[in-house]
Amino acid sequence: MRNEQLKEPLGEVPGSAGPAEAVVDQAASRKTSLLNAYQRDGFAVTEPLYSAAEIQAMLAVLEQAGSGSGNFRRTAELFAIRNLLTELPALRPLIWNERFTGLLNQLLPAPQYLIKAIYFDKPAGSNWVVAWHQDLMVAVDRRAELPGFGPWKVKPEGVTVQPPREYLASICTLRIHLDACDAGNGALRVVPGSHRQGVIAAADIADFTPAATFCPVPAGAVMLMKPLTLHASHRSTDERPRRVIHLEFSSQTLPGGLRWREAATLLNDAEPVHSTS
Repeated sequence: MRNEQLKEPLGEVPGSAGPAEAVVDQAASRKTSLLNAYQRDGFAVTEPLYSAAEIQAMLAVLEQAGSGSGNFRRTAELFAIRNLLTELPALRPLIWNERFTGLLNQLLPAPQYLIKAIYFDKPAGSNWVVAWHQDLMVAVDRRAELPGFGPWKVKPEGVTVQPPREYLASICTLRIHLDACDAGNGALRVVPGSHRQGVIAAADIADFTPAATFCPVPAGAVMLMKPLTLHASHRSTDERPRRVIHLEFSSQTLPGGLRWREAATLLNDAEPVHSTS
């Protein structure tokens, strides 16, 4: 897929509509194209939703973060923060600007549950890779014997499980790029349409990867991705960082009283509030 077609400049269209109406019509058409690409290919890239000043405000919060809890991981090659918005609640109003809120409301019906929030910093000089995979495990509050749920993993940070396909298909990943990202600094490679294959056996992944493409993302833009889309991250070839806020949302609740571990409900089209239900 050529994401460039989603980022053409707005202009006037022929017909009787005036310039203002033309801009509105083209903006609506662009949103439709974005959502169609996301559903068809399993990924898409928005125009920048955040200005340079908004990006700097988010980076200021992230750079001042300590490392006092187990949710922080800081090494020479990686800085990561799990359960991000609990650890750094000051990020919430910075992320939930009008453009981001509008995008989220287009992608998912209410109620919208924030089920995972992670920050990744792949700093200059790091050269790790992430092999081809689908995002199959979700974080939940406890282990429960439920049909179709498994395997289960219990780690110090909590319980994860692979849910049935319908729950994975309900999840929308939004990756907010704080740096411009391309093949040189570790942009994701993705296999268009692979999400429609369901869970792909590890032995079969190589059959799909010849169709892979890089997914470059401008600074301030958001990469949309379905968890079942095959994706990988290759080695960087230059010194630019790749800082990403990775958010996962779903409108589904889990069965049998099981809950998304990081679940938060978006109320009044504003910042997330942790759910107590």
